[in-house]
Amino acid sequence: MGNLASNKNTSLPEFQQYLLDRKLVPEKNVPYFAYWVSRYLQYARKKELTSTAYNETGVFEFLDGLRSDPKTLDWQPRQADDALQLYYFHFLGKGRSGESGRMAADDIPSLVKELKRLIRLKHYSYSTERTYLQWTERFLAYVTQTEKKDLSSISSVEFKNFLSHLALKQRVSASTQNQAFSAVLFLFRNVLHFNPEGLDETVRAKRGLKVPVVFTVNEVKRLFSQMSGLNRLIAELLYGSGMRLMEVARLRVKDIDFDAATIYVRSGKGDKDRSTVLPETVKKRLQEHLVGIKVLHEKDLAAGHGEVYLPDALARKYPTAGKEWAWQYVFPSAKLSVDPRSGRVGRHHISDKSIQVAMKAALRKADIHKHASVHTLRHSFATHLLQAGVNIREVQSLLGHKNVETTMIYTHVLRDMTNAPISPLDALYDKQNA
Repeated sequence: MGNLASNKNTSLPEFQQYLLDRKLVPEKNVPYFAYWVSRYLQYARKKELTSTAYNETGVFEFLDGLRSDPKTLDWQPRQADDALQLYYFHFLGKGRSGESGRMAADDIPSLVKELKRLIRLKHYSYSTERTYLQWTERFLAYVTQTEKKDLSSISSVEFKNFLSHLALKQRVSASTQNQAFSAVLFLFRNVLHFNPEGLDETVRAKRGLKVPVVFTVNEVKRLFSQMSGLNRLIAELLYGSGMRLMEVARLRVKDIDFDAATIYVRSGKGDKDRSTVLPETVKKRLQEHLVGIKVLHEKDLAAGHGEVYLPDALARKYPTAGKEWAWQYVFPSAKLSVDPRSGRVGRHHISDKSIQVAMKAALRKADIHKHASVHTLRHSFATHLLQAGVNIREVQSLLGHKNVETTMIYTHVLRDMTNAPISPLDALYDKQNA
């Protein structure tokens, strides 16, 4: 990286400006992206490869050379790969900063394909990819059917009208509208290469302060008494660790430290890692569960499967890691399936819907009439820790909250549970009885 310091402001200035104008990468990373492209262009000239088009073999060999260099840090090949994709598929493919980059009116399939490519380039989760694609389809359907326009004439007006339509006609919640806003804004800025203006004038659904639903300790006991087997183990792990549903579903064998009674959450919300507590109560059952899962994994390997999805470029860096026991899901699916991104047959993690269905059934059997969900166990974890006198900063760390203000919402719940005011009706009858 030493050459970067001297070439920071001169390496591919048009490409750097393109990245800045479209906010495709953080400003501080722009010179590094230009540096990697310059390095590859030098490599291509030396190997007599074409440098005006993406050469898959050449790029692979270049990145492989970076990985084999002991001076290269783990994250640098991935950044170099991202830089080359942005350079060839966006900077050269979509035109430079002075061009609009709009697509033709009948080019919706190409738009969706480009949207997928960019989402994966930014390492968004598969669930985010599905959500963004769904909202893109709804927005395009609105524009073409309601507004009677094509892609070449889309502007900020259609964006604002769509959001207003969701708020006024569809009556969607604030969180749903914000989700749609993020998806369509991503489409405009990164695919259509157009920065919409005047969005502050849009009718937006307002979200007031929401106090989370929390179980009492007695309700948690009643709930677990109506569950058994794997469903109970997962529910108790959710309540005992404070993890989110998908964090438990995506948990891998290597991320559980039984000796230290610690669970490591990888790439949680906001792509952040953290650690939380492994409840002593579930430790033995979880170990017994893993014994059975290991047998299942060995059967998959014998059948020619047994490879799980690896995040980012790890599958390329460690070609055999996907079949190793350490990388397997703690709670795998009962059936083999085809990975929607790689096309490989493997055993994905357990479906979040199956856990939600089991939770609803247990709530009904336990006769708990609260608007609760699986996530209520996480709310209860935080509230009950505060109730037990645990420091709020420690609770914040266990939950993975960026700001302590987010964690403080549970202090309101705690106050409501412990210092509820005496009803005047109760006070009236107390005086009569006295």
